[in-house]
Amino acid sequence: MEETRWYSLRVISGKERKIKERIELEVQRNNWSGAVHSVLVPTEKVYKIRNGKKVIQDRNILPGYILIEALPSKFSGEIITAVQNIPNVIYFIEKNNPIPMRPSEANRMLGKVDESQDVGESMLEPYLVGETIKIIDGPFNGFVGDIQEINEEKKKLKVIVKIFGRGTEVELNFMQVEKQS
Repeated sequence: MEETRWYSLRVISGKERKIKERIELEVQRNNWSGAVHSVLVPTEKVYKIRNGKKVIQDRNILPGYILIEALPSKFSGEIITAVQNIPNVIYFIEKNNPIPMRPSEANRMLGKVDESQDVGESMLEPYLVGETIKIIDGPFNGFVGDIQEINEEKKKLKVIVKIFGRGTEVELNFMQVEKQS
């Protein structure tokens, strides 16, 4: 039985999700599900802390690209032309005769997507040792301090806060602080 392969489609950056939906609609409308198995926008989960709240977003790993899983024997002329005629699609890698990605390339791309699903989310703007932050929650609310140590796993920071002119070490979680602007 023939195995599916992944094809790389170049698109206008920022339009990936819309184009993905449009391709899926075309696949459904034209009954191409035997040829096209899946359409993927490679993303990872990231978060920012905004006003003391964790805001989770999907961030594109490959801006301007969509990956299409298809059967090489059935992924041809009509389907390729229809996909390339969708607004904001630039071209397949290798234009009119798309060449599937090597399995190692596809696995690396898909591995990044899978890892991001397993790990949960990573911080979009990570805290850095030595960075000055403002405490927005807890008994030290309103104080400003410098980060001494970061524990990404536990989402905790050790911060030196000046209290009565003396540096005091305080342990805080990521949700209790925000970056100084």
